[in-house]
Amino acid sequence: MDAHLPELARLFHDLYGTRADWADQLTALVQQAAQSWAGRPAELKSLDDVRGQNSGWFLTNEMLGGVCYVDRYAGNLDGVRDRIPYFKELGLTYLHLMPLFLAPEPHSDGGYAVSSYREVNPSLGTMEQLRALAAELRANGISLVVDFIFNHTSDEHEWARKASAGDPDYSNYYWIYPDRTMPDAFEEQVREIFPDDHPGSFVPMPDGRWVWATFHTFQWDLNYSNPEVFRAMTGEMLFLANLGVDILRMDAVAFIWKQLGTSCENLPEAYLLLRAFNAVCRIAAPSLLFKSEAIVHPDEVAQYIDPGECQLSYNPLQMALIWEAMATRDVSLLAQALERRHNIPEATSWVNYVRSHDDIGWTFADEDAAELGINGFDHRRFLNSFYVNRFPGSFARGVPFQDNPRTGDCRISGTTASLCGLEGGTGQAVDRILLAHSVAFSTGGIPLLYLGDEVGQVNDYDFPLEDGHGTDSRWVHRPHFPAARYARRHDTSTPEGAVFAGLRNMITVRSRAPELAGTRLLDFATKNPGVLGYQRPGDGTRILALANFSDLAQTVAAATLSGFVVDALDILTGAPANLEHGIALEPHEFVWLRVTPLS
Repeated sequence: MDAHLPELARLFHDLYGTRADWADQLTALVQQAAQSWAGRPAELKSLDDVRGQNSGWFLTNEMLGGVCYVDRYAGNLDGVRDRIPYFKELGLTYLHLMPLFLAPEPHSDGGYAVSSYREVNPSLGTMEQLRALAAELRANGISLVVDFIFNHTSDEHEWARKASAGDPDYSNYYWIYPDRTMPDAFEEQVREIFPDDHPGSFVPMPDGRWVWATFHTFQWDLNYSNPEVFRAMTGEMLFLANLGVDILRMDAVAFIWKQLGTSCENLPEAYLLLRAFNAVCRIAAPSLLFKSEAIVHPDEVAQYIDPGECQLSYNPLQMALIWEAMATRDVSLLAQALERRHNIPEATSWVNYVRSHDDIGWTFADEDAAELGINGFDHRRFLNSFYVNRFPGSFARGVPFQDNPRTGDCRISGTTASLCGLEGGTGQAVDRILLAHSVAFSTGGIPLLYLGDEVGQVNDYDFPLEDGHGTDSRWVHRPHFPAARYARRHDTSTPEGAVFAGLRNMITVRSRAPELAGTRLLDFATKNPGVLGYQRPGDGTRILALANFSDLAQTVAAATLSGFVVDALDILTGAPANLEHGIALEPHEFVWLRVTPLS
């Protein structure tokens, strides 16, 4: 309280100080936090103490994340518990379970339309089972991550039902208007997110009113200009923290504040809200961390990364540009991004991934591309064509998501293996899979695997047969547990075994290389457009990573490497390397060299 109440009071005043009742609302919030702390289990308070003395616990080179849907990967929460021995075999220290709270079917949006934050979807288990799972994961050194969908609720949430019934208090929990006057005014500046679902940002209610729904018609945006909404969502957040959740993935952070006459994205108050939520948690659940999900302009992604806002952040730009470099065989955009946009504040971390549960969108900045002579619009059209196998010579087997032939807009669905050509039997597919992961594992931050990708799972083209999935192609890359592929993971003569062995080697080597802890990265110009280079600094040594995205053998010249002592070590193989005559790389080969700078 002494450390964080003054900051919370300042933030709360900045957000709500124009209201006559702001101080009363703050008092109620502090009492709420105190009650939550009083009910926090002793073992979690002990964890708070431990992590308070080691606030950078998530920055170690031993961190490894996995993400899955409970039902598709393990059936239910008890099934996840049964997989803990495998998680330890793989080396996981962080497990993200995709949305598992109560959400109405078929209007659940894959669990992102929450009708109760305090009930688990009954098909997955109970809240007590989730509590027990969190404790067992913690005992095995694995932090539990869940989604906190705090921009909106389902239209079947208790609050929304009361708002629909005309309750004025709960009507103020959402952006509800009696006619189109205010919606029309807002929509002059606000973009459509899912035009295929509904035009604009508002949808009609049965009684003739209009409610804000940024995403789907059944997901109603919360009104954070009302401090009662802030307090209500704080209650849900602290409930999950006391359940044993370690990290909350803060969904759709860019959209959480609305203001007439603006785009209603990335507004200053959005950052204030995150800081205020953080301040409450530092008081009542000090070890809880936030991870931002902001698929926006790269400059705006970075603005959510701060010890006082979101300590962790997805790295969507790096993900997209790994795929861009794979298609073009040119690393220029990826190298530019690592040089300009990788380093973030101390005590924060990227979550680096090759692909997630979501589609792949081409989030690079047009101005960055223009500096390299690339037209952003045309380049995105090429990438879409390449990854849905409409471009001559493409190895990829992706599926379009929200394809709009009129505008040329499209995003890409597909598993890592299918996008890399394994599904079509394309040569070098395993090498591409490992190459892509080598970047995510070594640039700095927490590597995140979509579970099943480590054994080369491919697209599930039967997804339309499942209720509610037919119109959403993203289910193609959310297959059920690939049991047969896991059974072959130790047979290195199979693609599954080759992928698993390659990833396990990276995981083990990374955990033993102190240079690969944290996020700090130094750029390295290879002077070869097919070869990516970057450095991870250590105590007197560095890891120099070189990755060949070309289909041909490439060389990094001796002159380019002349800033290092000629004797180096390839830590992935344990073999010595000599830089005197340069480094030759086979197609899709990568090396992590421990080098010593000359000065």
